[in-house]
Amino acid sequence: MELKTPLYDAHVRAGGKMVPFAGYLLPVQYASGVIREHMAVRRAAGLFDVSHMGEVICEGERALENLQLLLTNDFSGMADGQARYSPMCNDRGGTVDDLIVYRERENRYLIVVNAANREKDYRWMKDHALGDTVFTDVSDDYAQIALQGPKAIDILAKIAGEESIPKKYYHGVFGAEAAGIPCMISRTGYTGEPGVEIYLAAEKAEEMWETLLEKGKEEGLIPCGLGARDTLRMEAAMPLYGHEMDEDITPLETGLAFAVKMGKEDFIGKKALEEKGEPRLMRVGMKATGRGIIRESQEVYRDGRLIGRTTSGTHCPYLGYPAAMALIETGAAKTGDKVEADVRGRRVEAEIVPLPFYSRKK
Repeated sequence: MELKTPLYDAHVRAGGKMVPFAGYLLPVQYASGVIREHMAVRRAAGLFDVSHMGEVICEGERALENLQLLLTNDFSGMADGQARYSPMCNDRGGTVDDLIVYRERENRYLIVVNAANREKDYRWMKDHALGDTVFTDVSDDYAQIALQGPKAIDILAKIAGEESIPKKYYHGVFGAEAAGIPCMISRTGYTGEPGVEIYLAAEKAEEMWETLLEKGKEEGLIPCGLGARDTLRMEAAMPLYGHEMDEDITPLETGLAFAVKMGKEDFIGKKALEEKGEPRLMRVGMKATGRGIIRESQEVYRDGRLIGRTTSGTHCPYLGYPAAMALIETGAAKTGDKVEADVRGRRVEAEIVPLPFYSRKK
């Protein structure tokens, strides 16, 4: 039986179409529809319930040493409040999960993991604890609300003081307050837009949600569901666990080399990555030039030869064309090359294009 987030009743009252996702009942869309929700985030602001995500506290004198072992990125030199993205590998170099780590203070870190991997990740961390390091799953204590879009910070400033709003991307303010509610606010997101994610006590989630929607009306803020969350992350070419990476796909194969510090003394999976050598796969972008929408798990051909499979695909509302990401043989195609995707037995033409498909900087 699926769980309910602390915002379940608010979604139902607002007409959210509830569906099972990662063990929870969440809105896939509201009456406004996926396209309007998507465009609201690109042009103004959208509000997402991401309370299904998992949160784990890592603390103890060897906490940093433990993170260095568990994760591929380098967490030395982080300031209090700073966040860092990282894959977490298994012994074969495959990806257990990708996650974000916040340094709250010395010897104490907040780790945010994917909802579907919460229990698996927590077991993995506990099984690889060093010394007196303690990992605590606090997911049920937290709600998480994502306020995303070019007007997100203007809306937040109506209910939070300057000292509670992080100034830099991938930084968070612990001990923040918004609408009189204690919380942690971070400049992070999964949409390709500026915005924040707000972590707060589960029992205060509905009050925060309704306050933000009321205060953001003038700017065009609307609630958004899973559908828009996926089309937004797709346009921004953000990888999703279970699609662009899994236990058999390494972070290097899916284009995450920036978060894999091979110069570190050691981390779980480092030896396997070294032994594998040059990645056998590469993640690419595909823009459909033929008729049809390319979805996930469809074969990709170049000059009649099978070179890989798509990992995610949809029609991109802001860009106005269908696109897909794919894992193909390294070097099998480059930007500008023509390829084909097998869509239910019909070949749909596409062109290899640079990632991300969309960037606000563009």
